[in-house]
Amino acid sequence: MQNKTVIGFIGAGNMGYALIKGLINSGYPSENIKACDANEDLLQKRSKEFGINTYIDNAELLKACDVVVLAVKPQVLTKVCTGLRDSIKPNHLVISIVAGIRANDINRWLGGEFALVRSMPNTPALMQQGITGMFANKLVSDEQKSIVSTILSTVGQCFWVKEEKLIDAITAISGSGPAYFFLLMQSMTQAAIALGLDKETASALSVQTAYGASTMAVESGEDPQALRQNVTSPNGTTQAAIEAFQDQNFEGIVATASRAAYDRAHEISIELGEKE
Repeated sequence: MQNKTVIGFIGAGNMGYALIKGLINSGYPSENIKACDANEDLLQKRSKEFGINTYIDNAELLKACDVVVLAVKPQVLTKVCTGLRDSIKPNHLVISIVAGIRANDINRWLGGEFALVRSMPNTPALMQQGITGMFANKLVSDEQKSIVSTILSTVGQCFWVKEEKLIDAITAISGSGPAYFFLLMQSMTQAAIALGLDKETASALSVQTAYGASTMAVESGEDPQALRQNVTSPNGTTQAAIEAFQDQNFEGIVATASRAAYDRAHEISIELGEKE
């Protein structure tokens, strides 16, 4: 992606902030990043922090951009898109990071057929440690896909899927996934307190253990199953804990929870997509 490509963010909240920060940190020129938000105080904060130009009118921002990133709440996306109908041009590239809204519905609200990428980042993007799944409609060129990859890779890993329905699976695993790990850390902390440790020590042990295990999974090159087996000595403490997990159908619980998230993501797509 050439640095002269102008990128506009409609929505300057957490995920918009993460992407703007990622672009700036990767050396992208601030003069080619724009932002718009209903919260003027937030816009002033982003302008001061990053030195970017901000707008209070979405249509005016669109006129100044080559790429527009939709980074608003799902419930307001219909209004945002219909408000862009008179300003969007065939050459605009649209990237949605809005959860649960299908590409065809976004294009319908925009009033035409535009090159559009639907993506699902997750909250670790705020720390530039995210992972994002991406789906491109048929109008997105290879050059435009490269632009999108460059933008989204500034906050972590990203990858393409060929079927839009797989975005719901990505939502269930990586979009909602951080909360699963936070719940595990919370539960481990509570268990440690029950075993006699003070809260501060219990929390530190749980969080750092999760961080260390994740780092091993990323950097070792081994899959999680092998890593688990490596640390599980026969008849040892870890084996006792793993067997206790499995007695409670741990794998089944994870599968059921993931399916529940997947089903809800699909339901939301239908519910919000019915809006006109």
